[in-house]
Amino acid sequence: MSRTAYLAACISLVALIFLGLAWELRLAPLHPGGSALVFKVLPLLLPLFGILHGKRYTYKWSSLLILFYFAEGVVRTTTEAPPARWLALAEIALAAIFFAAAVSYVRQTRRQ
Repeated sequence: MSRTAYLAACISLVALIFLGLAWELRLAPLHPGGSALVFKVLPLLLPLFGILHGKRYTYKWSSLLILFYFAEGVVRTTTEAPPARWLALAEIALAAIFFAAAVSYVRQTRRQ
């Protein structure tokens, strides 16, 4: 069961990184030609190595980090026009999947 949580966390984190890059560079940037908001994906690169290598501590602190992306998705869902609104909904879904997978992984791998 921890393998499923591991895979869900890895896939959702990588997908969230690519979504952020595509969103702010190509799909719906705030300014034509790209937006400086592309740098919002940099904090997601910090836990990437630890998540991919199954480090419990990284799962713990990154589950708190991901809540900022969930909150950004909620705010942008309510304030943006439809192209960006759909991307914000995807961000919410990926952040929620990552959070659930990270918490599940931490619970399943704890020492008895």
